[in-house]
Amino acid sequence: MRPADAARPGGADWLLAAGERGNAATRLDRRRPDGAAWSRGNHVRPLVHGTAYFAELLAEIRALRAGDLLLFTDWRGDPDERLDGPGTEIGTVLSRAAGRGVVVKGLLWRSHLDGLQFSEAENRHLGEEIEEAGGECLLDMRVRPGGSHHQKLVVLRHPGRPGLDIAYVGGVDLCHNRNDDAAHHGDRQSLPLAPAYGPHPPWHDVQLALRGPAVGDVEAVFRERWEDPSPLSRSPLTRLRSLAHREDSRADSLPPQAADPAPCGTQTVQLLRTYPNRLLSGYPFAPDGERSIARAYDKALRRARALIYLEDQYLWSPRVVAYFARALRGHPGLRLIAVIPTVPEQDGRLTGPMNLIGRINALEELRRAGGRRVALYGLENHAGTPVYVHAKVCVIDDVWASVGSDNINLRSWTHDSELGCAVYDETPDPRLPSDPGGLGDGARAFARELRLELMREHLDPRDDPGVPGSAGREAAGVLLDPVAAFEAFAASAAALDAWHAGGRRGPRPPGRLRRYVPPDLPAAQRLLAAPLNRLLVDPDGRPMGMRRRNVF
Repeated sequence: MRPADAARPGGADWLLAAGERGNAATRLDRRRPDGAAWSRGNHVRPLVHGTAYFAELLAEIRALRAGDLLLFTDWRGDPDERLDGPGTEIGTVLSRAAGRGVVVKGLLWRSHLDGLQFSEAENRHLGEEIEEAGGECLLDMRVRPGGSHHQKLVVLRHPGRPGLDIAYVGGVDLCHNRNDDAAHHGDRQSLPLAPAYGPHPPWHDVQLALRGPAVGDVEAVFRERWEDPSPLSRSPLTRLRSLAHREDSRADSLPPQAADPAPCGTQTVQLLRTYPNRLLSGYPFAPDGERSIARAYDKALRRARALIYLEDQYLWSPRVVAYFARALRGHPGLRLIAVIPTVPEQDGRLTGPMNLIGRINALEELRRAGGRRVALYGLENHAGTPVYVHAKVCVIDDVWASVGSDNINLRSWTHDSELGCAVYDETPDPRLPSDPGGLGDGARAFARELRLELMREHLDPRDDPGVPGSAGREAAGVLLDPVAAFEAFAASAAALDAWHAGGRRGPRPPGRLRRYVPPDLPAAQRLLAAPLNRLLVDPDGRPMGMRRRNVF
């Protein structure tokens, strides 16, 4: 075993080399003279919860001047969603930026019809508002049938002032429900979820703020899609609707891309994506699709030895969790914690089983592989309302961290467009255990602190009245050790479960964690739900040969 400080520079054992991405057409891996498939010297911050992200985004957009560049992509955009109180509606903020001469360019998924509980009208209205102010926002339906553009990015460039350049990547859409904080009272501008979540669903999410050379990589991702010459939709009906609404259907040219911002931190960042194998004709930047998110997980999970910490909206698909199960089978000391929604976002008589069957099958696969070393939890706020977990986070052995738009399911790994960041910090974390995985990688500052921040919130430690912050520091000390962290989550959830089972008598125990118990689906429901899940909920976007071999 080599010493921890001798790990190969930039986390090469954890990150994908250019040839491992599986997509030679992208410009991402050709941008640097040294041929590196990642950028070094970045400063990366996690913004936990939409409130933190929205407040910062608002300040950054307001600081833009004429000639600066604002690029964004999103799955859904509600023009009236307030970033930070009245007058900060996202449509108003973006339009005012365009009105003062900022170059504003956006790509929104066109979406399916609102009658199917999607967001076609909202995305169109946000685009119209931006266009009227002098910006440009296109509705992009260049996806597989039943697919979506799920990437959530914002890039802010400042010609002549590159030290201000910043990009945001993660799970937070510019839409209703997202503006929540650690108290989890929910966004006052809400969309309905399953009744269990109440009128203002509590919402847990994570976005990354990136400064440094990675900003140029995020911009390159946007430019590849923007410069795609193919029509925004193949559907004649969609094109007729576009003409009827007088939508902009041709992308104007962008200013030349500026040089990447200078290094300013210690984090190495690799951008990971999913693009589907699109029928008839592929993307010029990914002719056979791209599945680098799946490939990155495959590589990182091969080094997992101590603890996989997940926060995920879905955690579906036996064919996806097979990679986690392989790691659990191969290493008897490895544990897995997953924080997931307690209730699916849709729980109707048909939609509920369709959403649940993939998770039930996936959990059975994980349990067979890891037994009691696998623990799943839901979250609730202090009122006992479930918190909808929308975050997409993975931390492995406090070395490799991933945050993005991608979930643990086939749809995210193969079918929809997705964007995530793998982060490897060149700065080791000196606290014990200094090398949780025992492979000589050493715990890394970013990955470890991200895991600790999330776990501390879910444990909800209470301070000694005379020592502010004491509980958080004590919890962090306990949580450093993977086994102790695993046990702390189990103990906290057990106490809260017991309090609920006992009629909620006496003081409520600290913590937000509830042990996740999958519901029983009768055999007849399973029989009906399984094909609907595969066809509608969690489709596979790989070429047939890859599907047969279950490779990505």
